[in-house]
Amino acid sequence: MLPSRSFAGIAQGAFKHSQAVRRYASAAPTAAFAGQKGSNGKYTVTLIPGDGIGPEISEAVKEIYTAAGVPIQWEEVSVTPILKGGKTVIPDVAIESVKRNTVALKGPLATPIGKGHVSLNLTLRRTFNLFANVRPCVSVAGFKTPYDDVNTVLIRENTEGEYSGIEHEVVNGVVQSIKLITWDASERVARYAFHYAQSQGRNRVTAVHKANIMKMSDGMFLSACREVSKEFPGIKYDEDLLDRVCLQIVQNPRPYADRVMVMPNLYGDILSDMCAGLIGGLGLTPSGNIGRDASIFEAVHGSAPDIAGKGLANPTALLLSSLMMLRHMNLNEYANNIEKAALTTIAEGKAITGDLGGKASTVEYTKSIIQKLQ
Repeated sequence: MLPSRSFAGIAQGAFKHSQAVRRYASAAPTAAFAGQKGSNGKYTVTLIPGDGIGPEISEAVKEIYTAAGVPIQWEEVSVTPILKGGKTVIPDVAIESVKRNTVALKGPLATPIGKGHVSLNLTLRRTFNLFANVRPCVSVAGFKTPYDDVNTVLIRENTEGEYSGIEHEVVNGVVQSIKLITWDASERVARYAFHYAQSQGRNRVTAVHKANIMKMSDGMFLSACREVSKEFPGIKYDEDLLDRVCLQIVQNPRPYADRVMVMPNLYGDILSDMCAGLIGGLGLTPSGNIGRDASIFEAVHGSAPDIAGKGLANPTALLLSSLMMLRHMNLNEYANNIEKAALTTIAEGKAITGDLGGKASTVEYTKSIIQKLQ
């Protein structure tokens, strides 16, 4: 039996989290880009280079953007934690930069395992209430993988579930972790998924769940998805179990083409990485975290400290994430130009990095993309 005092603390934490979610319940399904061009004709975007290979791949993106004439100037900030009032927090200058610019591009951040400060990725999502993580998984034409027809989008609820951070040691050797699911957060990410499908010409939304086991928590998530689906009669809606989706998509991803899958936090983390494996790995997978007041686009792979500074890093994931950012800013022409150059370089296979099966350095790969810009 959980001690009453401990339960009260957990319940209070869950209630406060629910209140925080509820404040954004009426938010628009996407974050409005509020940036304005400066006197130099450029938009200012926050850049968080990150750890390990982060600075190298960030530099590659900057060079490609300069060559492509993208009207962006970068405002670089660090999110290295600092102590403030006895707590480990993100520096104010970084928070103010993202709030001011409303869009940010982030390299990989190192996360301590089992100790140390809380994941900075989680901290950023909570700080800016980035409620939806969007992960497109699309096969790269010309890059050989077991499948050449992967074309799905996974949308992950980004603020709660098992990642709510509500944990408690009941007695010595027994730890309880609370999975928090709220109606408001579930409804909000479901609505975003349907809006996304509608705007991107995808005609089907699938809710991925384990409501057969977690009848109340995942059951609430499904109920919210069902209610929202009624508002989008032109979009087909269905539901499927997480384990069955994992089995079926690795056997044949074709039935999942042109659909959007929406799911709670942990499921999205696992399934999106699995789908990334179908197209060649995290080095080819873009990601965007969407909020009402700000959005952060990021490379989801690790910081790879073992190859940092050696010129071996692959900047593709960060570059493709930045193209999601450009389209979010309605700079589609620049995004299309860079995307064509990058995918052509990968398909040719002459100047690709080691993780893609080539021998090119980060600089050589970057130069090859620049040479193909129109």
